[in-house]
Amino acid sequence: MYNDEKNLYDYTYRKDGSELPHQREYVGPAGSQSGPQGPVQEMKPVKKNRMGLKMTALALACALLGGAAGGGAVWAATGSGIGNKSEINVSSRPVTQVALHNVDGKTQMSDAEVYAANVNSVVSIRTSATAGYNFFGQPVQSASAGSGFVLSKDGYILTNYHVVKNAETVTVTMYNGDEFSARYIGGEEDYDIAVIKVEAEDLQPVTLGDSGSLNVGDHVLAIGNPLGELTFSMSGGMVSCVDRAINVDGTPFNMIQTDASINPGNSGGPLFNQFGEVVGIVSAKYSQSSSGTAVEGLGFAIPINDVFSMVKDIMTNGYVSNRPYLGITPQTLTEGTAAQFHYDVTAGVFINYVEPDSAAAKAGLKMGDVITKVDGTEIKTVEDLNLAKKKYSAGDTATLEVYRPDGTVTVEITWGAAPRDEQVQEQQAQQDQKNGNNYYEYGNGGSYDPFDMFRYFFG
Repeated sequence: MYNDEKNLYDYTYRKDGSELPHQREYVGPAGSQSGPQGPVQEMKPVKKNRMGLKMTALALACALLGGAAGGGAVWAATGSGIGNKSEINVSSRPVTQVALHNVDGKTQMSDAEVYAANVNSVVSIRTSATAGYNFFGQPVQSASAGSGFVLSKDGYILTNYHVVKNAETVTVTMYNGDEFSARYIGGEEDYDIAVIKVEAEDLQPVTLGDSGSLNVGDHVLAIGNPLGELTFSMSGGMVSCVDRAINVDGTPFNMIQTDASINPGNSGGPLFNQFGEVVGIVSAKYSQSSSGTAVEGLGFAIPINDVFSMVKDIMTNGYVSNRPYLGITPQTLTEGTAAQFHYDVTAGVFINYVEPDSAAAKAGLKMGDVITKVDGTEIKTVEDLNLAKKKYSAGDTATLEVYRPDGTVTVEITWGAAPRDEQVQEQQAQQDQKNGNNYYEYGNGGSYDPFDMFRYFFG
């Protein structure tokens, strides 16, 4: 405990606060007294050596200058006990100012420069929706958060489809704190992209790069809104894999795999290369395996090259007008179905129905056919066919290998364009199926790649 308010450095270790007999009493300034005074020894003045003082001052000045020239200063303290002298080196380096570079696709930038050049183009997104009704019939509101980035000066913003899906209100917050109400323009659930728009002018858009030029080991950065609270945070890592095929609720995705930290709320945010260009859209992460084993460093982003044409299409038409379309009702062939029809194959996409005047009908496909390959790529499930379709646009051609009871044939097709109403109905049907089957885990109900053992969490 402290012994006296006037001397916080004079203390005792005795619990009752009393002094030991040999301890000195406090001696205040001249003319003041605190407690009984003991004998005070008279100190004789010391004769000053002015020449010595000057030499000491000069030496001290030189030492300080020399320390500063070496990039730091020395702070010295002399102890009151035995006269110990301690020194602490303190840096005198000035604060580094981050240069604001324009993203030109040629200049490699530091992480701090990438952030400074792009943070005004990243947005925080908050949504609200009616999640159902309570016992009294009152609507129950839900809220979620995500990220996005500015595509154009007049307010077009790109994000993930799952960030704004079923949202009744969408609020966008800029780095400077400005808030805007956003309206939904259009999206594509199979690619997990959506375009929203705010009424604003002179926004700072990002520069899109070439995701096809990424190599494993390249340095990448993500800026977003993790947890919906830590707004405009940046994380960094490397490209762990390119063209990684993963499956989300039965929907196949081609992804950039990265070990950059990605968390809930990062969804829809940009993934930058070392030149400050957007090469991906942060979409997902794995956090644990089905056995409960925790995993780290498994984040995924949608390659910007895979969706660029669709994004432009959505901005122009409100939907993906060139989405490839076959015009069939597909089903994954099972051993039971193969045995029922006495087929010699047990894997592929069984055609239940062919729409009149569709691309499939024009190519001569018919009910009962089994698609086993698309341009040499083996097709075993409907998910395989959907993943293969993502390589094409309406008007492109492809070669299908088709099994029929009388033999295998090769069919040339020209992909059609999916009607807008068809896309809306398909997305609604997928959502209804997920809701009806309580799809809380990634990979339920189907034959998927080895990554299906992981539980899927949106970023």
